This record gives sequence, C-alpha cells and structure tokens, in this order.
Amino acid sequence: MATAPRPRTSTREPGELARRLTAWLGTRLPGAKATGVTVPASNGMSSETLLFDIEHPRPPSPAPGFDRAGGTSSVACALRLAADPSAYTVFPEYDMARQYRTLRLVAEHTDVPVPRVLWLEEDPGPLGAPFFVMERVAGRVPPDVMPYTYEGSWLHAASEAERAHLEAATIGLLARLHDQVPLDQAEFMTLPGFGDALRRHVSAQRAYYAWVIDGLPRSPLIEAAFDRLERLWPSEPGEPVLTWGDARIGNVVYDGFDPVAVLDWEMAALAPREVDLGWTIYLHRFFHDLTVASGQRGLPELLRRDRVEARYADLTGHVPRDMDFYILYAALRHAIVMLRVAYRQVHFKEAVVPADPDTLILHHDSLRAMVHGTYGN
Repeated sequence: MATAPRPRTSTREPGELARRLTAWLGTRLPGAKATGVTVPASNGMSSETLLFDIEHPRPPSPAPGFDRAGGTSSVACALRLAADPSAYTVFPEYDMARQYRTLRLVAEHTDVPVPRVLWLEEDPGPLGAPFFVMERVAGRVPPDVMPYTYEGSWLHAASEAERAHLEAATIGLLARLHDQVPLDQAEFMTLPGFGDALRRHVSAQRAYYAWVIDGLPRSPLIEAAFDRLERLWPSEPGEPVLTWGDARIGNVVYDGFDPVAVLDWEMAALAPREVDLGWTIYLHRFFHDLTVASGQRGLPELLRRDRVEARYADLTGHVPRDMDFYILYAALRHAIVMLRVAYRQVHFKEAVVPADPDTLILHHDSLRAMVHGTYGN
C-alpha cells in the first residue's frame, strides 16, 4: 500500500471549495481574501485540509493573527474540514468543535506546540461541513507516502544523532502533554460508556469495528485480537490523561529536528498514558516493517520500544506498564482503520473483497503474530 496509488480521499471539487471559502472569509474579516488555495497531495482520508493565505489591507484590531499597525497583512493558514459524508468516510463522525476545543486546551495549559486556531465554523452551509481555521506552521513532516523509513526520505538521510534528537524531543511532547493538561479542564474528552477510561476507550473501538463491518465480511483476526486484549487486560490501568490519539511523528511538523507543531487531534481522548506510547511505538514499527519487506533496512533504531519507555519514565517518573497490551491495542486500532480504508476502496471500485478479508489489513501478519504472542519487540 505504501507504493500503490493512494485511494480516493474526497468527492469535493477544489475550485468550488476555494470560491466558497473566499465568500465565507468575507463574513469573518471584511475585505480579506483567500489566496493560493490548495489541497495538499498528502491530504488524509479522514478530515480534509485546505492550505491558503489570508490577505487583508487593513485588519481590525480584534482579528486574530494580524498586524494591528495597518498595511497589508498576510497570514498562512490551514483549514480542517469534516469529511464529506458522501465519500464513504473513514470515521462515523467528525466533531470539529471538539478538535478546535482540544487545540485551545493544549495551547492554554501546556508548552506543547500546536497551531494557533483562528475560527470555528459549525454551520455546514458555507463549505458543506463544519470546519476550523488555524495558522499554518512552516517546517517538514516525516512522510507516509513514501514512508519516512524508506531510503531517500529526509529522515532516513539524517544522521543517527539527528534522529536521536528528534526521537527525544518527540517523546518529550507526550510527556508534557500528559503531565500538563489539568484533568478538570479536559472532562469534555471523556468517552461515552461505562467503566474506567481504558474500558471506555476499548468499547469505543469495538463500536467502531461494528460500524466498519456493517453489512460487510467480518475480520476473524480483529476479533481474535479483541479476545487477546481481554486476556492481557491490565490489572491497574492507572489514572487517565489527555492522550493525543494519533501520536506519531508523521503528525508533527519539525524545524530541523525540533517539533514546532503537533497536528491531527481527531482521535484525542482521556485514556491511560500508555495508549499514546503504544501507538507511537507501533506506528513506527508498522512503517519499518513495510520497508524491510521491500528489501530495505528501514530505521530499526528509531523509536525502539525500550528507548521510548526509558525516556518517558525519565521525563515523567511514570514507568510504562503492560506495554504488550498497549502495542497490541495500537495494532488492533490501526487494523480497524485499515479495514475501513480497504472497504472504502471497494466502495469506489478501486479494489474487490478477497476470499479472506483479513488480507485487506496490510499488517495482518504482524497482528496475527501479536495475537499468538510471537511478535518480536
């Protein structure tokens, strides 16, 4: 999949989006115009992103992000737009207000770098779905396609010392996020359901899986992974924190090898710290395994489990626990997303359902090894 053509990510027409965005902007900042509106080639398959610049000849003082001294101001922006419901969405719902509020919460209570949010629009009328606008942060992101673990990527070409610096700084992001956000300010991130934060988190994933397979073939492998989770269930999951959710280096903008913006908060929730740690470790291993399967060496030293756990413990005083459970959980969560993406390709007639639906999950071999307890750390 890393080398295959990307599946369709939208049914929206970029030119029409640009026209409607310009009209909407005039209601928020009279006289302003959106220029250079583009849809990035790396646009994800959940929320969509538009990149553009706002130009204004004489911005009023209340306008966020603009020079009060007058003259022409230009601000580089990004817009996160809820997925088009007609495009066979990856997730069942897109709560843009929740994402906007999460970004504000992190900005107000931590020193974790996040883009400054400017406006939230909950009315689907202007662009066909709710969205929010934030300032765009310059830098570079480890790519998913081709994966940053492949030869030729900027991260692969870096020195061991540079990659170690990036790793240390990134684990520092998680440590500060988990330690600095007050729980009483993050109660809106509590997932619905019953039980503690971990039980609610896993129950939400079970509900997501049920939504993915509605009317479609089930995945025996995913169901076996859920069963394995129950056998490995932590005796004491620990107190919840605000977790980023999609905690991986592919969602960080770096200036050199220093993080300058943490992106993509749609999977954020209250959960044990290890939910983020497991996702960080496994998602790197996912890309590394793909690279090794293609005949390349990959980046075996980067984000290694023992190093991530040790650094996090040094920074927080919290020694990660039950990591076999949380790394399996990360692989399981990723498998459900992968299955939905595959069924989305089937919907758009870009693929067909094979006799064994588990083979639609790109990392089915490693997930199966985890279920059987034979996956190497």
